[in-house]
Amino acid sequence: MTSIHRRSCMKAAAAAAFAAAVNPAALAQSAKNPWKKAFMLGGLTKGSPLPVFKKLREAGFEGVELISPSQLEQSEVLEARDQTGLKIHGVSGGLHWQCPLSDPDPAIVAQGLQAVRQEFVDCKAYGGDTVLLVPAVVNRKVTYRDAYKRSRANIEKLLPDAEKHGIKIAIEEVWNKFLLSPIEFARYIDDFKSPWVGAYFDVGNIVEYGFPEQWIQELGTRILKIHVKEYSRARRFDCKLGEGDIDWSAVAKALASTGYKGWITAEVGLGDLAEMKDVTSRMDALLNIG
Repeated sequence: MTSIHRRSCMKAAAAAAFAAAVNPAALAQSAKNPWKKAFMLGGLTKGSPLPVFKKLREAGFEGVELISPSQLEQSEVLEARDQTGLKIHGVSGGLHWQCPLSDPDPAIVAQGLQAVRQEFVDCKAYGGDTVLLVPAVVNRKVTYRDAYKRSRANIEKLLPDAEKHGIKIAIEEVWNKFLLSPIEFARYIDDFKSPWVGAYFDVGNIVEYGFPEQWIQELGTRILKIHVKEYSRARRFDCKLGEGDIDWSAVAKALASTGYKGWITAEVGLGDLAEMKDVTSRMDALLNIG
């Protein structure tokens, strides 16, 4: 190495050290985040999953999330998983809107509980570790207080099943008029006093009435999984990742600060290979995923 080249390298290193000292986030931003990209297959409930799995694998995804209960043949799902190498990191409940655990009708709640118990079975068979649950729905016949009390009592009934199967209950915040602040969401989880209950945080769902990075900071290590989709206050969900109102840099920094190391799952429309490659590229660019 020439002395001129050596001096140039020393100057570059000194400049980087100075930038890091002035801005502690400078070096952190240069490192890739240890997150894994997955795709939410909300519409895949029957037929052979193999063609879809192959497309997602080629597009750069490392895992998927499936809906349960469904009409998918378990053997075909496992074959698609093993052929492509995609991980099935968890399942999302398919009946929590129709049979919410906050409903005043015991028969509806019983159906909801039965569905979640099947989700535990499916998730374990697939090799996943979380079941996404929308815990309650507030409406004209269900008050906020009743939704809170009933959903908590019914989730308590599921804790032995969660422990038995080794599957965590990941509670998601959605537009269900429930758990409307990060402080309440955190308290709701903490009150179970159980390692089998945590948060499934959806970045896009919160933008209409909050800031995702603030929710992430408040929820902290309670977060088990992350969903991503874009949101625009003008166009709502009708926009691609990076083209709405989410401050993705702030989201990435908040997640990194909590020590999150899990799955980042895109909950967007399933398209052709080019569209799926576009989604993975946007996830990489916005969140600096390694």
